[in-house]
Amino acid sequence: MRFQERVVVVTGAARGIGRACAERFLAEGARVVLADVGDLEPVREELAAGQDRARFVRADVGRSEDVAALVRATLEAFGQVDVLVNNAGITHAADFLTLPEADWDRVLRTNLTSMFLCSQAVAREMVRQGRGGVIVNMSSVNAVVALPNQTAYVASKGGVDQLTKAMALSLAEHAIRVAAVGPGTILTEMARAAVMEDASARRTVLSRTPLRRFGEPAEIAGVVAFLASDDGAYVTGTTVYADGGRLALNYLVPVEE
Repeated sequence: MRFQERVVVVTGAARGIGRACAERFLAEGARVVLADVGDLEPVREELAAGQDRARFVRADVGRSEDVAALVRATLEAFGQVDVLVNNAGITHAADFLTLPEADWDRVLRTNLTSMFLCSQAVAREMVRQGRGGVIVNMSSVNAVVALPNQTAYVASKGGVDQLTKAMALSLAEHAIRVAAVGPGTILTEMARAAVMEDASARRTVLSRTPLRRFGEPAEIAGVVAFLASDDGAYVTGTTVYADGGRLALNYLVPVEE
C-alpha cells in the first residue's frame, strides 16, 4: 500500500492508460480523483462500488476554469493533493500542408496547455501544503520520433518532455518531483481497434518493437506508480520510455505472419 494516505488526481481517466493508472493507485491504497471531459459513468459504476476512495469530476483540463474547479473538488473531497498524473490527450491525423489551425490549437491545448494549467494549479497547492509532491506527465515515443500525419501530436509530446524538465527544475526547491512516461504502442481501446484489426498495421508496429508485442495500459500504470512512489524518490526531470525497445532499434525485426 505505497499510496495510503495520499491523494492522486488523474486526468483523462475515463479509459485507456488514465483509467489503468486510477485503478493502480486505488489498488495501492490511494484516494483518487478521476477527471475526464468524457463520460465517467461507466468507470464510476465499475470502480466506485463498495468503496469511498474515488471521486469523479467532469473537466476539460484545457480550460483554466475547469482546472480550478477540479482542484477545488479534490480539496473539498479529500483535503489535500499529493500526486498529479497529467494523462489527458488526443490525436489528429492530417497532412502537414492541409492541417487546419483550429486542429493544431485543439491538440496543443489538450495535450500540452492542459499539463501546464493542471501542474501550475496543483503545484501551488502542494507548495501551500509544504510537504512536496509528485507530478507525472504522459509523453510518448513520438516526442523523439515523428509521424508525418501527426504534426500537432508529435509537437505536443516534444513539448511535454521539455515542460517536464522545466517544471522539475523550477519545483525542486519545493520538494516537488516531476517526471514523464513515454509509451510506445499500447493497446488502449483506440489502438486496439487500429492495429489488431489491420494485419498490415500490426506487422508494421511489431516490426519496430524488439519485444515483439504490444504494451498494455496496466504496464504503463506500473511505471507511473513507480515514479509517483517513494521508490522513485530520486527521479525528477526525466522521461522514462516504456516502449518495448523501440527507440533503441536501428533496424526492423522479423514478424510472424
